[in-house]
Amino acid sequence: MTGSILPRPSSAKGVLRYIALFLGEVRDGLTMINMQSTFLILSKNYTEKQAGILFFVFGMSQFLAQTPAGYLMDYSDKKIMWLGSAAIATTLLTLATALFAKENGENLALMVLIKFVQGAVTAMIPPGLNSITQGIVGAVGMTSQVSMNEMMNHLGTAIIVLAGSLLAFSLYPNIGFLFIVSPIALAGVLFFLAQIRPEDIDHNAARGLTLESDTKKKAEGVPPITSPGGNSSTYAPPGTDGAPTSENKKAFQTNPSFNFGFGQQSTADESATTPHADTPMSIIRDPILLTFLVLCFLFHMSNGTVLPLVMQTLAIGEGSSGILFSGFCIIVAQMFMVLSAKICGDFSVKYGRKPLFLIGLFSVPIRCAILAGLTTVKNNFEAAGIASPLWLQLVTLSTQILDGVGAGVFGTMYILVTSDISGGTGRFSMTLGMTTAAMSIGGTVSGYLGQAIAQDMGYRTAFIVLGFMSAVPALLYLFFMPETLPAHVREDAANKALKKMTSIAENDEENAAQKPYVELT
Repeated sequence: MTGSILPRPSSAKGVLRYIALFLGEVRDGLTMINMQSTFLILSKNYTEKQAGILFFVFGMSQFLAQTPAGYLMDYSDKKIMWLGSAAIATTLLTLATALFAKENGENLALMVLIKFVQGAVTAMIPPGLNSITQGIVGAVGMTSQVSMNEMMNHLGTAIIVLAGSLLAFSLYPNIGFLFIVSPIALAGVLFFLAQIRPEDIDHNAARGLTLESDTKKKAEGVPPITSPGGNSSTYAPPGTDGAPTSENKKAFQTNPSFNFGFGQQSTADESATTPHADTPMSIIRDPILLTFLVLCFLFHMSNGTVLPLVMQTLAIGEGSSGILFSGFCIIVAQMFMVLSAKICGDFSVKYGRKPLFLIGLFSVPIRCAILAGLTTVKNNFEAAGIASPLWLQLVTLSTQILDGVGAGVFGTMYILVTSDISGGTGRFSMTLGMTTAAMSIGGTVSGYLGQAIAQDMGYRTAFIVLGFMSAVPALLYLFFMPETLPAHVREDAANKALKKMTSIAENDEENAAQKPYVELT
């Protein structure tokens, strides 16, 4: 079924979407900072601050492990093994959360330990999936494939959360059984991951040393594309000594060099014809990357806890219907994230990364302003001793459309922008680890800050504060972040469009030639 979102996986590229379909749930363990916090607060009587502490620890652990995980993925030729192992470990730790959590946080120390280990484990998943993706489709294929991966990721999360919400609704208040969806998702990940062979991954393309993957070229039966400088897609940047490197594929280096770029570098023992990755220090000194890291941190510091607060607003004091509505918060957002990911894939090459990114960033302060107003209305009803009407719950739920825009655009575009920035450096996974680490620490701070403000000052104040905070990254991106879309991605898209138009024209000519000639008299 050509063009379908769910075709039969006849190639490694076709399998990627199915891995992404199940991996979103596995990665975050029932959307880690959302459904688990609701479970702990409603079913185990945790306070907002106790839940915030757990996910602060989770986020800090993830932050510390992200960049080393990306560095490891750049060098490892066992990416499939690492990703599968991380999926198994995080699923077991998600189940441990449901099994071992005690009332009122009595064993909080044990839960903190579980979240610390789980944060480190999940750090392997984003660079694992995306390095495998780039190793199969190459940098030039990342826009469409990342878009597809994110669409499937959000679709899978929506399906899993719907199943979990219906379970929670039927089992309320004992909703721990809903975590059965995590091992179900794990089974899907492992099944499809096993269909990718190690030889399907071009590790130099996965690192960003080459523009196009040998796997993709072999599968499509096409010659390599040409880069703007006239080199083939196996072009690698000059080595650290400035000498041009060979276009021939070299043996993949699987042992870390531990050359971090401090002081003078020696290249006496390195072949001038071997593709060299940039040193970590040269990556860190990139001003565009540094700007983007700050933006990632600020966005997630403001946006990370908005969804949990919305879920809690709908769930607290509303019984089983409240837990169902809180689950629908995720479902609505995820479905619109599917659409956002599709739009990013279709239009980020045509219009550039920046305009779409700005739409996502500016949606957050608008959403927070609406939520602050709706919370005021709810408080007025409660002050009058009236239960929240159904229409208010539905309007609150509808604000998740904006979450689907903001988080949906960001989730797709940050991977593409990271790929743009790291192109040719050989450090894609490490750079992705850095951007994901910035997101993790931002979400961690947001998780505790938002919950603390909500508990001490009320949900309305929390939404107002987060709204003002979310305007900062949007304005910074507008004025300080350049367009990152590489020229070779535009050229590749233009060549594909031209090829498609040529094929249509040729088909029209053939059809015209086959039509019988009729003489008009």
